[in-house]
Amino acid sequence: MSRTIIPLWNNWLFKKDFNNSDIRKDIATDDFTPVGIPHMVQEIPYNYFDERNYQCISCYRREFAVDESMRGSRVFIDFEGVMAAATVYINEKEVGTHKGGYTPFSFDITDYVLYSKSGAADNLLVVEVDSTERADIPPFGFAIDYLTYGGIYREVCLRFVPEVYIKDVFFQPLDSDKLEKKLLANIEFENTGAENKDITYSLVLKDMQDTIIAAVTNSCIAAAGTSFQRAVLTDLQDIQVWDIENPQLYRAELCIVSDTSRDEDIISATVGFRTAEFTPEGFFLNGKQIKIRGLNRHQAYPYVGYAMPKRAQQDDADILKHELGINLVRTSHYPQSKHFLNRCDEIGLLVFEEIPGWQHIGDEAWQDVACKNVEEMILRDRNHASIVLWGVRINESPDSHNFYLRTNEIARRLDPTRQTAGVRCHANSDFLEDVYTMNDFICGSVQPDTLRDRALRPQREITGQADLVPYMVTEFAGHMYPTKRFDQEERLVEHATKHLMVQNTAALNPHICGAIGWCAFDYNTHYNFGSGDRICYHGVMDMFRIPKFAAAVYASQMPPSKKAILEPLTRYTIGERSIGGIAPLMICTNCDSVRVVIGEQDLGLFYPSKERFAGLEHPPIIISQIEGVWGGGWLDAAFIGYVNEKEVAIKRFACNPTAVDLAVHSDHTELSAYEPDTTRITVKLTDRFGNELSFSDAIIKVQLEGPAEIIGPKEFALIGGVRAFWIKTKFESGTVTVNVASEGFKTKQITIQVT
Repeated sequence: MSRTIIPLWNNWLFKKDFNNSDIRKDIATDDFTPVGIPHMVQEIPYNYFDERNYQCISCYRREFAVDESMRGSRVFIDFEGVMAAATVYINEKEVGTHKGGYTPFSFDITDYVLYSKSGAADNLLVVEVDSTERADIPPFGFAIDYLTYGGIYREVCLRFVPEVYIKDVFFQPLDSDKLEKKLLANIEFENTGAENKDITYSLVLKDMQDTIIAAVTNSCIAAAGTSFQRAVLTDLQDIQVWDIENPQLYRAELCIVSDTSRDEDIISATVGFRTAEFTPEGFFLNGKQIKIRGLNRHQAYPYVGYAMPKRAQQDDADILKHELGINLVRTSHYPQSKHFLNRCDEIGLLVFEEIPGWQHIGDEAWQDVACKNVEEMILRDRNHASIVLWGVRINESPDSHNFYLRTNEIARRLDPTRQTAGVRCHANSDFLEDVYTMNDFICGSVQPDTLRDRALRPQREITGQADLVPYMVTEFAGHMYPTKRFDQEERLVEHATKHLMVQNTAALNPHICGAIGWCAFDYNTHYNFGSGDRICYHGVMDMFRIPKFAAAVYASQMPPSKKAILEPLTRYTIGERSIGGIAPLMICTNCDSVRVVIGEQDLGLFYPSKERFAGLEHPPIIISQIEGVWGGGWLDAAFIGYVNEKEVAIKRFACNPTAVDLAVHSDHTELSAYEPDTTRITVKLTDRFGNELSFSDAIIKVQLEGPAEIIGPKEFALIGGVRAFWIKTKFESGTVTVNVASEGFKTKQITIQVT
């Protein structure tokens, strides 16, 4: 019997409490609610809610069938992520418990399932989900600056494998810097029978069009229990390396081959041939020095927290790479969705992945769970080409020498190909990892006029090391300068300036591998952090992934051949700033020059401030003076960007902005009925030049027809002229019609096909 995977996405029943009797088959389920996976135990408002509402012990039930033809297979139940502890029952029998909400786990349920010839769902799966903040599970034990939304928020599936199966394989590209490359497979076989068994297995490398590049077949004896083997493909030629501009992937497959020429078991993964090294002289990818310019990501979304399907995770990676133009993301502060990581592989976005935690280290049992998290993270993710660094230290925690000896040892043993790092906020910290990573918030404690000289502290001042070491800044700005998208213009500009100055400083220092800003998106948090409304406004985008001024700092560093960026950091009104006017005006752009026209007056060409921002490939343009008269004489403006003396972008502003359009856009117009799927729909009021009306709080009403539903409220106010919402499918095909209305405007309609 070959490997078979059966997803368990829908047909669940949920109840927001748990009783011992809930594991029984014969109970009434009138008090349960039908739900699908991914699922959060309770939707929450956008802000001003009590996080204790989802901190409960809840119950999930699902009936499933196991066909008689599957008898003889081993049967597993696989969970990608349950927050924060799960006890699993099959047919009223407990089969196991897992602690930790961010890493996958599996249980062998072969001895518990019932087989059916009729296809009847004779088996009952019950999951007791403890979403309280338990002191024995990382990251809990003290306060943490993010929320851990409860529920079964990642995929669940049944897995059927033969008696001898592939338990794990690490596909390890070798000699990636040489003309002839190799692929090593470190294999773990599991023989669940009582006797040793002769097996034949093959290692195959294919391109992404499924053409076989190389293959090798070996034989071995699979001893009862666990055994380890190695297979290698050599003399691999014409292999393209994976990098951020050309993320070339290949598919590696390992299969146990039967006498009937049918694969008994098979595991595959995408792999990339590349070298990645952090050194005292900087970061090198395939031998080429690259300055890291990154952002931190929380995997949280409005209303449903972590419980968002694959497409939303993929979209976040695309936003980071293609809209913000960064080259590395840190998965703060926990392992994130495999779909997010898969997309990072595909688009060439580097990843620094770390274990769950925030400042606090618990007792020995707590540390054991944390060490298990290291193991689960690396075993799940070590085949990803995008991951270049393992975070094996609890974020911003104090030194704990023996604990961090353990975490580093686990990482190096399970994956000798990657370096380790540990994010700290304390100088002169115990340095057990390969890369010294530091949250340097000095930019928030100095005045803007001195920021140029003190945006980051010198490396040796931080590390306390006599010699230079591999060093990277992993957070800056953030809580030192929280900024709402609807804040006053000067604060938004200063927020962007801090990101500019830190990235410029990092770029000029050859002994800093790069800087990762805090953070990409605003996120929900506990009441004792953030702005008191359960939101930390630290992102360069808000929770709906709508940009603030600081987003243009990152986007403007993309080459103009990819996308021309022209973002004057202003709302273009005479009275928004203190005293008035819009000068000095900073323009984040990758254009060679920008022409400014006010009314009929051509003010001429303006050029990037290369002297002030010498480290940036595309420095901003700073215009020190633009005339405007309080109470009169304010005229329309046009900013025209040029590359190689050709016009590539234009941004227009109205002197008297009024609402002329209700603009509605869906990120996707085709969704899947087969699996959980979603799309974001953005709504904004715009003036005659298409600019959002930054202080509008107009009421929006949404109606939906078809096989989908709205996540969150159907009626809401715009936030700073813009807001977004997501819809999710219902495992049915058909046409979804979304009507978006606001008083005084024609209703806009979007049609989405679910197939």
